[in-house]
Order: sequence, then structure tokens, then C-alpha cells
Amino acid sequence: MPWIMNAAFKIVKSWLGPEAVSLLKFTSKNEVQEYVSVEYLPPHMGGTDPFKYSYPPLVDDDFQTPLCENGPIASEDEASSKEDIESDGKETLETISNEEQTALLKKINLTEPTSKAEENEKVDSKMKAFKKPLSVFKGPLLHISPAEELYFGSTESGEKKTLIVLTNVTKNIVAFKVRTTAPEKYRVKPSNSSCDPGASVDIVVSPHGGLAVSAQDRFLIMGAEMEQLSGTGPAELTQFWKEVPRNKVMEHRLRCHIVESSKPTTLTLKDNAFNMSDKTSEDMCLQLNRLLESNRKLEDQLQRCIWFQQLLLSLTVLSLAFVISFFYLLYS
Repeated sequence: MPWIMNAAFKIVKSWLGPEAVSLLKFTSKNEVQEYVSVEYLPPHMGGTDPFKYSYPPLVDDDFQTPLCENGPIASEDEASSKEDIESDGKETLETISNEEQTALLKKINLTEPTSKAEENEKVDSKMKAFKKPLSVFKGPLLHISPAEELYFGSTESGEKKTLIVLTNVTKNIVAFKVRTTAPEKYRVKPSNSSCDPGASVDIVVSPHGGLAVSAQDRFLIMGAEMEQLSGTGPAELTQFWKEVPRNKVMEHRLRCHIVESSKPTTLTLKDNAFNMSDKTSEDMCLQLNRLLESNRKLEDQLQRCIWFQQLLLSLTVLSLAFVISFFYLLYS
């Protein structure tokens, strides 16, 4: 053991019992083979074991399906019930007279273009607010951007949402889904869909319910190539993910990173001062007074320490002068 660690090890050794101390052995490179055989030692210690440690992949069970944009993802039973409701609605529409049907169709045709245009404008305006990620992970089926980390803005900045861009680089449709280790904290839209050949899909990820983003949270992007004649509806995608072999699924993991606010501290304090309640301001004043009082006490202690140091220095000089004069008179 290096000499600089002896003092620290003495403290650790005092914490251990006699049985634990007897198990500790200090050996050199030449003596280590007395305790460990050559086949279990690495080459730099004179052994033949070629083992190299690598970080194991994360457990897939940790990742769960996040929330979609408008709430939890509907189950298969809910989807089937919605289909039944839609079929019942279609049957009731058939009972309406031909004149009412034509009037309804005219209204629908008139409102559909305007509503679609408004929706497209809203989507475009939302997407303009996001900054396109620059780094790209190039997988065999999908190019994923960003490559390693999802950047979420802080609470002060207000930019809580982030964007994942998937690009299909194959000649077939690629099904994808997004899972996370904290499904109750995030909304993902879309979280389970497909991407046409050569096309790109923008996935919006946003915190849900005012929960804070953690750097420990992770996202898993899964992709698998579909056959050309396969459907891309919710039911077909659900069945596809049940039947697809594991070795044909591409997986890529993303970490979460919180970007601190670029606003100066003085501006942040001013903004927060307007929003504080009376009780909070009183607490802040009380804490400030306590801080000033403790600061004053520290200053007094520092002044006393300086005074004592000056006194000791003066006494030392006087005693030294007295000793010198005494020896001078003694030898003269």
C-alpha cells in the first residue's frame, strides 16, 4: 500500500472487527499468485485471464409505455368499444333522410378544409417553437436525433418540451414505439406509430402533471421493419409487436438532461419577488435578519482573533528583546 494511504487505512482498520482484519491481505505482484491462481489473474498481474468488464445493457422491463398527448393510451377493449360506437353512429346516420344527408355532407365538406388548415397552422406554429436536434444516431432501420440525450428546459426558461426526430432509412414501413422508465411523468406524441420509407416523424415529449424532469429518467426507442402488405392501424401495430421476433427489433436509449436557465440571477430574483406572497416575504426577511446577525457575530469574533494575534505578537517581540538584552549584558 502507498505510504500516503497508511493513515487512512489505520482509521478504517479500527472500524473493522478481528475477523475482517484477518481476511485482509497485502501482496505484491510476485506474491499475489499465492492467493489467486494464474487463470483468474489479468495479464498485467502475471495471469492469463483475458476478461474485460463492460457495462451490461439496461433491463427492458424498466421501460414502460408513457402517456400519449391527451392522456393514457387506450387498451384493446377501449378501442373495440370505440369501434362499436362508431358503427352504431353510422347505422343511425343511415336512417336519416337523403336531404338531411346531403345537407350534412355539404356542411362537413365546407368545414373540413378550414379545420384541417387551422390544425396544420397550429402544428406548424408548435413545431417552429422546437429546435431541431443536431446530433444523429444512425441505426440500421432508423436515424434518431438527438443521439444520446434529450434536453429539457428548466422551470424558469419555460421550454419544457423536447423533440425526437425519427427518419426511416429502409425501403419498407418501420413501426416504432417509445417507452420510458417514468411513464407517469411524460406525455409522448406519437408513442406508437409507423414511419413510411424515407420519411421523418417528429415525436414531442413533454413533462406531465407538473412533475420535474430527472436526469435518472431514460427513454427507449424501439423500431422494427414491417412487411409491405401490413396495415398500420392501432390494432395491426399491437398485433405486430406481439409477433415480431426480438432479434429483428432495433433499440436505442436516450438519457434526460436538464438545461439550466440562461437568465441572469438578478433578473430571476426580481421576477420571483413579484410573485412571492406576504408570508414568503416575511420568512425571507426573517432569514435575512438571522443571516445578518450571524455575519455580525462572525465579524466580532474575527476582530477579537486579530486583537489577540497582535497582542501575542507584541508579547513575543518584547520577550525576545528582553532575552537578547539579558544575554548581551551577561556576556559583556
